[in-house]
Amino acid sequence: MKWAYSDEVAEHFFRPKNVLFEDESLFPHNARGMSGNVICGDQMLMLLHIADDIIEDIRWKTYGCASAIASTSVLSEMVKGMDIFAAAKITPAQIAARLGGLPAHKKHCSVMGDEALLDAINNYLAAAGRELLKKVKKSTPGSCAERSTVVTHGVKPGVAKGKNGSKTGR
Repeated sequence: MKWAYSDEVAEHFFRPKNVLFEDESLFPHNARGMSGNVICGDQMLMLLHIADDIIEDIRWKTYGCASAIASTSVLSEMVKGMDIFAAAKITPAQIAARLGGLPAHKKHCSVMGDEALLDAINNYLAAAGRELLKKVKKSTPGSCAERSTVVTHGVKPGVAKGKNGSKTGR
């Protein structure tokens, strides 16, 4: 049977980078984000170690298909060492492009990685009582892979909810 995805998807699916193999309590992190898709059942957990707004380390767990695992893996490589505000501007389309493309019915996998990352960054910002970020869709109807980031003013950290339903503020 022929592999239906790019060599880059195969690389990140068969040899994923920065995977959290141990219990999450064993990885020193100060940011936690989650995302999921109720239609396909995929779920992503992203843990970040951030210092001075730089993502120094990242670990993740994904329950999902090859595209979901590859999307999270490549995103983890893209953001390691980045400033959180630059990392938050990465779009699902950029994630898919780094993978050599994803089939149209798998574009949501790159969106979930993007959402889990933003949830983790907002978790970090909320813990520090700082302004949260919000993604605003800038796309044609039906396209879930094009987004950009803007800072939302007036969002109070104590009331923001993460993808897992928990408060991101303290």
